[in-house]
Amino acid sequence: MRLPTKRTWRRGAAIAVTVVCVAYAPIAMTELWPYARSGAPAFGEWLLSRAVSPRYVADALATRIEPYRHSLLPMILHSVLGGVLMLLGPAQLLTAARRRTRLHHALGVVFAVTVYASMAGAGLYLVRTAPEDAFSGAAFWIVLATILVGTVLSVTFGILAAVGGFPDLHQRWMLLCYGFLLTAPLLRLEWGGLPLLLPGLSMAEINQVAIMHLGSVVAFGALIASRTLDRRTTVDGVSGSWAPLPVLAAAHLAGAAALTWIASSYLDFGATGRRLLLAYLLPYAVTYVVMVTSARRAGRQGRTWAREEWRLHLTALCLAPVLSVGAAPVFERTLGLDHHTALSAGVTIGCGLLAVAATSVVSLRVMYARELRKRAAVPVARPTSPTASPIP
Repeated sequence: MRLPTKRTWRRGAAIAVTVVCVAYAPIAMTELWPYARSGAPAFGEWLLSRAVSPRYVADALATRIEPYRHSLLPMILHSVLGGVLMLLGPAQLLTAARRRTRLHHALGVVFAVTVYASMAGAGLYLVRTAPEDAFSGAAFWIVLATILVGTVLSVTFGILAAVGGFPDLHQRWMLLCYGFLLTAPLLRLEWGGLPLLLPGLSMAEINQVAIMHLGSVVAFGALIASRTLDRRTTVDGVSGSWAPLPVLAAAHLAGAAALTWIASSYLDFGATGRRLLLAYLLPYAVTYVVMVTSARRAGRQGRTWAREEWRLHLTALCLAPVLSVGAAPVFERTLGLDHHTALSAGVTIGCGLLAVAATSVVSLRVMYARELRKRAAVPVARPTSPTASPIP
């Protein structure tokens, strides 16, 4: 039996993402219509009612009427433009793969403007909604705000990279941006799928489980896509490592200590804590194993640039729990949250924020390498011997 090739896997992944995006687009565009006009079509609600149960959907939507009503126009703007982005993303990937440069640039401008407008609508909703009034509570509000910031930063850095002549960095930032956008359809898939594994939970409780790993999943997916598309063995000007073994070792020790504290805190929270801890640790462990394996394989094969990027992201992954532990008391004191809600908020944003940080370090690595190449290309003027002047 012939095993699938890497090209087959890449094509399959691209097709899967495209199918999910195209299928979700009409769901996103119509999701909030019933709040504006009773009886308006909502494809997502219809599908979810049949996938799980009408009561499961009705109980969830009943609590959303008031929070959405005072921000209905910004939310409709956000959801409709979000559906447009689901269609623009695969189109951008296709035009980049087919090297349709002009069309890619034109669609890129539309994509960027749409991202800013859609996130502006989401921002207005978050500003007008108290954290405790958000769907599933304050932790979910914090996650939404973090995704918004991550999306805006990613598309902005992607634009700056394109203008600065760094197509490889542009590609990385735009993939990360689209990864953050994909949290919306992935969350809907978990609304329909997790009740089969965790029967009896409400949609609000399913949300609490889903946000424990969505940030790490989409950031990891963006990294996999970036590494798949970048086939360079080396990058001129890049030598050594910004994540040497002592740094990696220190990050591992700090991360292990933070994970131990997180696990202990969740285990004290009973069945709910154990459920949330498993939802966090399982994807985290898979991501860690893939990163370590990929970095070692790249090193053995002499692909120094791939090894460097994997190691930088691995360092960030190890430090994500440290950030989460540090964020928890900040959320407790500034937002008045209880310990476990604050901890969940910190855990849910750790991997996403550190993915942005790791991509920033990778970008600095590439820009520093270009600067080194520029300096090496400029000939240094040799000092001339002083000419003896005649003594008067």
